Amino acid sequence: MGSVSEYFSSLGTGIKSLLKGMKVTGKEFITPKITECYPENRETHHAAPRFRAELHFNYDADGNHKCIACGSCERNCPNGTITIETKMVTTPLGTKKKKLDKYFYDLGSCTFCQLCVTSCPTAAIDFDNDFEQAVFTRSKLVKQLNYLPEKPEPEPTPEEIEAAKAAEAEKQAKIAAAKAKAAAAKAAKEAAEAAAAPKADNESSENK
Repeated sequence: MGSVSEYFSSLGTGIKSLLKGMKVTGKEFITPKITECYPENRETHHAAPRFRAELHFNYDADGNHKCIACGSCERNCPNGTITIETKMVTTPLGTKKKKLDKYFYDLGSCTFCQLCVTSCPTAAIDFDNDFEQAVFTRSKLVKQLNYLPEKPEPEPTPEEIEAAKAAEAEKQAKIAAAKAKAAAAKAAKEAAEAAAAPKADNESSENK
């Protein structure tokens, strides 16, 4: 008798659950439908501004970027998505300077954590919300972000030239002062050794 009552009890529970689900389904039948006509509406329908889709360089109107090739983004990326190649150039003032050569970004391994963006000291990179990034091969997901040609170093201003000359003169003066100090110390040491030598000879002869 107990098994029969349990059977009908579980049957009633199942029917109740079925009716509850059908209620939800029936409500969806009369709910107004919203259909996104993608890709027909791609010109008017855009992803949310906060959506992260692809990393890109921030170029200004003159085609200049702010990347100083410090490597902060490369070091902070947890997946090794960013690879930076640098080069040394000689400025018009004659000094050496490290510059960005190639900036590679692998979209296929990016987790969109934005650690690269937040750690960049010059705000040179940012994420856009262009979600249409489908390609047929993974190699096409590796992109060079500095796609514009690098511009040569600007010519120095007269003030910068004078400052560089003053700095070089100060550097040479410090080098000369250090050499003179070292030479004076060496001469004083040699003089002290020369003065100590006769005294040591006298003491040696007296002991004999």
